[in-house]
Amino acid sequence: MAAGYAELLRTRHAARLLVGTLIGRLPNGTAPIAIVLFTRAEGGSYSLAGALAAAYGVANAVGQPLLGRAVDLYGQPRVQLPAALVSALGMVWLALSGTGSVAVAYAAVVIAGLFTPPLEGGLRALWPSVLGGREERVHQAYAMDAVAQEVMFTVGPLLVTLFVAVWSPAGALLALNAIGVLGALSVVVSEPSRAWRSAPREAHWLGALRSRGLLALLGAFFFVGTALGSITVAGVAYADDHGGQAVYGWLMAALGLGALVGGVAYGARQWAGAPERRLRLLVALLAVCYLPLMLVPGPVAMTALAALAGVFLAPAIACAFIVVDRHAPAGTVTEAFSWLVTFFGVGAAIGTAAAGPAVELGGTAAGFGVASVGGAAALLVLMATQRVLAVAAAGRAVAGSGAAPAPADVPAGQG
Repeated sequence: MAAGYAELLRTRHAARLLVGTLIGRLPNGTAPIAIVLFTRAEGGSYSLAGALAAAYGVANAVGQPLLGRAVDLYGQPRVQLPAALVSALGMVWLALSGTGSVAVAYAAVVIAGLFTPPLEGGLRALWPSVLGGREERVHQAYAMDAVAQEVMFTVGPLLVTLFVAVWSPAGALLALNAIGVLGALSVVVSEPSRAWRSAPREAHWLGALRSRGLLALLGAFFFVGTALGSITVAGVAYADDHGGQAVYGWLMAALGLGALVGGVAYGARQWAGAPERRLRLLVALLAVCYLPLMLVPGPVAMTALAALAGVFLAPAIACAFIVVDRHAPAGTVTEAFSWLVTFFGVGAAIGTAAAGPAVELGGTAAGFGVASVGGAAALLVLMATQRVLAVAAAGRAVAGSGAAPAPADVPAGQG
């Protein structure tokens, strides 16, 4: 297992692109908690802190597919780096102006969110050319990508708290965004990013959304996001009844660890059969593993159930990347991946909003029930759209196949 991932990372440019993308995404991955901590330090209310974080999230959801389409049209360096700079300037504006003027604070976070560079979609568009178009290695890279996301979302909040402790909430905002710009710069000056070109595309105002298969996938992952978002709120309610913040930390860490283990195991082998069929199975298992959370047992058992609930998340996401590849219309690959990020994120926001009233009306178990409903809804969407998803675009096993020629598959140290 380890040898397979090590071989992948030894491929020329692979490690640099993966690490650069993760670093470039730090501002986005840490923005909600950084905004909340900064707002509170400035004397703002929890309501204002939550509203500013929500405004950032909505702006990000709008900006990702738009910038993804721009990347497909104009290339990565001409879009990713300017977007990263503008997004960072939005956060700098917030850090320097504070929250004294609510209108200015909202404008700053909206600019930061709207111009967040679509580095996620950009990396997935690059994998086919970096890995020589070898489908099995691209699929393994997607699994590694999903695992790396879990690592980032675990490490990111720790970095925020560290920077706040060493400097201040404003210093944390400035440092994280400076680091993010450096990560984006590392990606866009690389040879694969500069050489990559999207496949020729048909002019259409819907862009990637004209694919019925992609729409089906997006609908399913909207509900997967809903399930995941609801767990974050239900977990707080559970922790309040069973020991406080430490218990919540263990639950979230267990959820991430489960996803990490599942993603690593999934990417360690090749899988036969259509990925659409495999995705239905993974989402079914994901939905089933959400159900025991409603039992709300003691902290030790609940931590184990949280780890189980995470096991099939990263594999489902990695498999979804393959399905995006197969259904994205030619020339829309970055936009298509960005839409996946948007739908998942909007679903998570709605799940977070729905879990609160569910907990108030029916208790902690009802909050986790939202996750179960979200998982079941995702599975129902995939079951109802089997015929649509069964029709992948001809010759589109790997969407990036129309990109720039692949560089030679040699160890990273040789180029």
